[in-house]
Amino acid sequence: MPIMYSYRRCPYAMRARMALKYAGIELEQREIELRNKPSSMLLASPKGTVPVLCVNELVLDQSIDIMHWALEQSDPDGWLSVDHSLAQEWIEKNDGPFKLLLDQYKYPNRFPELEQTEVLSSVCKLMLKPIETALHSNPYLLGSKLSWVDIAIFPFIRQFSMVDLQKFNALPYPKTKQWLNQLLESELFSSVMNKYPVWVD
Repeated sequence: MPIMYSYRRCPYAMRARMALKYAGIELEQREIELRNKPSSMLLASPKGTVPVLCVNELVLDQSIDIMHWALEQSDPDGWLSVDHSLAQEWIEKNDGPFKLLLDQYKYPNRFPELEQTEVLSSVCKLMLKPIETALHSNPYLLGSKLSWVDIAIFPFIRQFSMVDLQKFNALPYPKTKQWLNQLLESELFSSVMNKYPVWVD
């Protein structure tokens, strides 16, 4: 049985868990403590970040690779059937500059030289406005049906919204909020958010 090292609140682990669950992959989930990572995980992936999926001799320690591996095993609703170049653009923007802005917004004490209003403005310009524009044409980021790109980006938008819910609710992006709420309330999301005891080797 595959072994998955995860951390419940990590957005990278979250999107990997959602893809694995959707694909119906049976696995042993090991919840880790970030301050006390198990040696078995570090042996499999010395970089020490979650998620890590171990399938026999195969070790995947990038969340997008885990998502694609899962969907290659089973993709009942055609999550992979989207424009590859458009998908890549969204992921590069989310995992690159948006993740940096998200950290600056979430941990202002680490970036005392930055104005929070400017960081929020940059987030809106870079990510939220393009999402809102995309969702005006279709219910999902890449068309009329849910794809792996929605699942890959959703946990990061969720994390952003939770930094200051009042500020987020005041932003003029109704389609984005509707998209976020739909995913938050989905059975798939709730099914991967169970609490597990911390794994000890």
